Amino acid sequence: MLKDIKISLKLTEDQHREIRMYLDSLTTEMILFGLRFAYKRHVAKSGGYLMPGRKSLVKRETHLLSYSQAKWRLNNWKSMIGSYREKGYSYPTISRIKKEVQKIVAGK
Repeated sequence: MLKDIKISLKLTEDQHREIRMYLDSLTTEMILFGLRFAYKRHVAKSGGYLMPGRKSLVKRETHLLSYSQAKWRLNNWKSMIGSYREKGYSYPTISRIKKEVQKIVAGK
């Protein structure tokens, strides 16, 4: 059984036009998918654990490394690749991590 929904929002004319365009052109499933995504992102952001994208992964792995830790990682890079792959990192992300570690070693 299908049900109608009425939503009351205070919108500017541009916002109204944009929402109307989305509602007219997207399927109900796509609208729900977008709302679920936006809700989960909002919950993660307000909870303080949203870390989107590769840049954050690279920062998480490298921003607290000392010179000696970075040097050790470069000397044992093959084992580091294994541990990064276990974490689910892609090869481009691993490559970016290596570049940052190399910068730490070169910066001393």
